[in-house]
Amino acid sequence: MQLTTEQIVVASVVVVATTFALVQLVGLVIRGVARWAGATPPLLRSLRDVITVIGVLLGVTEMLSITGLASQFTTLTLSGIVGVAISLALQSTLSNVISGFLLFRDKVIRLGDDIQFGGVRGNIVQIGLRATWIRTQDGNIVVIGNTNLSSGPLLNYTSGSRLTHLNAPMHVKDSR
Repeated sequence: MQLTTEQIVVASVVVVATTFALVQLVGLVIRGVARWAGATPPLLRSLRDVITVIGVLLGVTEMLSITGLASQFTTLTLSGIVGVAISLALQSTLSNVISGFLLFRDKVIRLGDDIQFGGVRGNIVQIGLRATWIRTQDGNIVVIGNTNLSSGPLLNYTSGSRLTHLNAPMHVKDSR
C-alpha cells in the first residue's frame, strides 16, 4: 500500500510524539529508581543520554519503516543489531546496577557497616548503583563493584546487631 504525502506526515508526527512520550516516561521511571537507589548526578545524566539515544534510534527506525525507505526485514535487522550492541556494551554496568539494587533492597549492607570483602576491611561510606565505597582502617577508600560484592563472600560485622530479633523465642498461644 502506497501512502500519500499527507499520511506520511501524519504518521511521522504520531511516531515522533509517541517516541518522545515513551522516552520521557521510561526515562522518568528509570531515573526515579536510580535516584531512589542513591545514584549520583553524573550517572543520572548518563542514564538520560542512553535512554534518549535508544529512543532516537527506535524513532528513526520506525520513520524509515513508515516512509518505505526500509523494509520490515531491514528494520528488524537494525533493531536486533542495535539491541545486541547495547546489551553487550551495558552488560557489566547493568549487572552492577541490578546487584546494587538488590544489595540495597535486601539490606545486606548499610552505610557505616563494618565489613570485610576480599581481604579488605572497613566501613561503608557510600553505596551507589554501580559500586560501594569502603573506608579502610588506615583511611584509604576502596571501591568495589556491586556485582563482585554481592557474589561474596562478604563478612558484615555490624549486621549481627540488626538481626538479633530473628533469634528471639516465639511464644504460641494455645487456643484449646
